[in-house]
Amino acid sequence: MTRAGESLREARTPTNLLSTKAKTRIGTWNIRTLYESGKWAQVAREMRKYNIRVLGLCETRWNGSGQPKLTSGETIIYSGHEDLDHHHTQGVGMMLTPEAARSLMAWEPVSSRLMSARFNSKGRKLTIIQCYAPTNIAEEDAKEEFYSSLQSLLDRTPSRDLKIVMGDLNAKVGDNNKDKELIMG
Repeated sequence: MTRAGESLREARTPTNLLSTKAKTRIGTWNIRTLYESGKWAQVAREMRKYNIRVLGLCETRWNGSGQPKLTSGETIIYSGHEDLDHHHTQGVGMMLTPEAARSLMAWEPVSSRLMSARFNSKGRKLTIIQCYAPTNIAEEDAKEEFYSSLQSLLDRTPSRDLKIVMGDLNAKVGDNNKDKELIMG
């Protein structure tokens, strides 16, 4: 059975994201915004340039959640603020190549800072958790809620799955950035 816009040949190709015989590139970028005209096309070009199959996105700044397919063939799954009238801030997502989109089994938008996607792969299933953590200057309640949600999501993930937690965790070791201002914010 084929999906909309999929040829019979594409439908017959294996739908495993990971295998023991091929390299799979998975990455994550803080893109600052997808809430600009043409920005998704620029990100898709860079993704193809580096041959990345799954690209985690931070600060998409899209509200709601969804799974649009781009004209270039990539699919974006995203999670933002539930309130569609909310100011465009935060947001996480994943851009998937057509092959990775075919191996996508399920995905869950948790919040504007957290989402997960489960993929079929050779041997074991793969769960990728994309996150955008609050910074150190955020209120304690916001940090506690984020890490509690992350732990809950990890606890709900099937124990046999291979798990990847990626994204912008906003971590900084120490507070002395003297002579490191260019590399440490």
